Amino acid sequence: MGPSNRIMPVASLPEFPSNIPTHPLLVIDYGLLKRGDEREIDTLWNAATSLGFWYLKNHGCDEDVEKMFEMGAETLDLPLKEKMKYEQGDGGISFGYKYIGASAVDVQGTPDSNELINIAKDDALAWPKQVHRSYPPTVNAHMESTIAPFMNKSVEINETILKVFNQKLALPDGMLGRLHLRQEISGCEARTIRAPRNMPQGKLALGAHTDFGSLSFLHNRLGGLQVLPPGADEWQYVKPIEGHAICNIGDALAIFGGGVLRSNIHRVCAPPGAQANFDRWSQVFFYRPGNSVALRPLVDESPIIAEAFSRLPEEQRDALTPGVTAYEWSTRRRKYQRMKNSTSPEAWQASRGTEQVRL
Repeated sequence: MGPSNRIMPVASLPEFPSNIPTHPLLVIDYGLLKRGDEREIDTLWNAATSLGFWYLKNHGCDEDVEKMFEMGAETLDLPLKEKMKYEQGDGGISFGYKYIGASAVDVQGTPDSNELINIAKDDALAWPKQVHRSYPPTVNAHMESTIAPFMNKSVEINETILKVFNQKLALPDGMLGRLHLRQEISGCEARTIRAPRNMPQGKLALGAHTDFGSLSFLHNRLGGLQVLPPGADEWQYVKPIEGHAICNIGDALAIFGGGVLRSNIHRVCAPPGAQANFDRWSQVFFYRPGNSVALRPLVDESPIIAEAFSRLPEEQRDALTPGVTAYEWSTRRRKYQRMKNSTSPEAWQASRGTEQVRL
């Protein structure tokens, strides 16, 4: 009998293979960051402006993440017919259930290899009021006890990181925070993902992309995440480390910062070695600007951003001035990733973000 479909204890999972090359990430201590430790702030800034990825330890969310995994397992173990009542659809909406193969991973239209449940921050924090949509009963049962606490802690962590970036970019006090107000309707969401075991090596669960929003707060136990570092031609694994979240910059912050902050391209493939024999679970919080926020470089508000943006080649400046709102940006990208809509190279191109031009 093979491994259970349910979430396995960390101790039961095989370690990441020692013979697989990985890309090292800088480690940020959230406790030090929150206290304003200058060395930790400088390390975070180095990570955010070079690769755009880093590990975050001492974030205090481990128990909340375990509960989110349990909620996700209960939900994704429901019969497909029941889950499909809450499917995202093809219009670009993110919240709800996504079945395996609903989205393309490349321009050839290869279907993805994972299923997931996305829960809107707005719905969780307004519960029992419905802001965006309804969810499976297994989600509703955990809204107050599990999902809202995870959302609140994740938002607090991302707000702390935003304050660091606001200061380092020499923006007016609180400006980045005002673009991410808790009370404004947004695309912020928690996502629980299951990719099935025994995927063929090299098969993509999620194609190469940059993230839609500002910051991503990822928790996983098995390998599979890969990054393409600046100037590199080969994909490199990011090793999961127990108790360490993996954080990264998304397109919105890259745009606001005029290219100073890096939204780096990444993808998800089959776990390496013996880890491939287990379902790959991930828990993410995606932090995004308010829906009405215009995506533009903040050149008028910061001399640092203005100078950096002015030095970019025209192609990169164009990529960072999409002329749309945060809602329009993310909705377009999601819509054209769906298999139903990704019917041509032009449609696939419409699903792309800043990865079209490596900044």
